This record gives sequence, C-alpha cells and structure tokens, in this order.
Amino acid sequence: RADIGLVWESVVQENAAARRGTHGTKTRGEVRGSGRKPWRQKGTGRARVGEIRNPLWRTGGTVFGPRPRSYAYPLPKKVVRRALRAALVQKLRDGAVTVVDELSVDEPKTSQAVELLARFDVAGRALLVDTKSGEHLKRAVQNLSKVRVVDSNQVTARDVAAAARILMTPAAVEHLEKVLAS
Repeated sequence: RADIGLVWESVVQENAAARRGTHGTKTRGEVRGSGRKPWRQKGTGRARVGEIRNPLWRTGGTVFGPRPRSYAYPLPKKVVRRALRAALVQKLRDGAVTVVDELSVDEPKTSQAVELLARFDVAGRALLVDTKSGEHLKRAVQNLSKVRVVDSNQVTARDVAAAARILMTPAAVEHLEKVLAS
C-alpha cells in the first residue's frame, strides 16, 4: 500500500520536471517608463508619487509576480526504483503486461505499427519496451498519440502507470529484473 504513494510521488516529480517554467512578470525595475518624478512633492493637492512604474499604478510593475524557474526536484534513486517496481507489479496483477518475442517493423510506417499492435490485440494507451528500440519502430509509432516506445533503461513509473497495456521483449524483462533487484 505504501508503494502506491511512491508511484504517486514519482509521477508528480516527473510532471514537475516536465514543466517549462517560462512564465514571468515585470517588476518596477523592468517596466518601461522614466524614473523621473511625475510632479512635485508638495503643493499640487495630489498624492505624493516618485515614479510612474510604481506597482500601485495601472502600468506599473508587479509585486512578487511569477519568475522564470525550474520546477524540477530530485528524488532518491531507491524511491524511483521502488515506484517503478510497484507500478510494474500493479500492471502484472491487472494482466496488462505481455511479453513478446520481438518488437520490430520492416519500414517506418504507421500502418505497420498499427498492424503490430493489432496482432497483440492492443488498443488505447500502450507502452512498448525493448532494450534497444529500433529507429523504424520509433518512427512508425510517432503518429500514434497514445503509443510510446521506450528503452528498458528509460522506463519510468509515470510511463507504466499511464499505459493501459505494456508490451515487453524478454531482453527488456531481464534488464528490468536486474535493475529492480538491486
């Protein structure tokens, strides 16, 4: 039960790292305009003011607005591995993992990728895992929005949790067993 929390934590961490973080607002030092005092301090009957870039003014700067930044944060390697193990175990329990002899297509064509998936009765979100995915397969799957091809050393808990079906080669299974055993 505790491992489900690790899967959640791993997925949130990966989603955070994928954020672009390019948002930003201008402070009073960055807003366009002069630093000249708009009117004198006393005698006008108006409120005292120092510059037109003041945050209280309509065209002024923003106080404590968003700044460009990275949302990425690290997770311990053991947590990442346990999360992947837990996600794979859950998919195995659900019967969503299929081990196939090989994942390959002759030409980089989407039709061949669709044919491959139909052969294994895969519809919807799918994850294809191999030790060294061929370039033809990656190109063939490129136009299928719900299908991903991932090398076995790049699989994450987020990939596994998002997939309805997982197709793996025996070599990929061996590699994952070796990695997750440690």
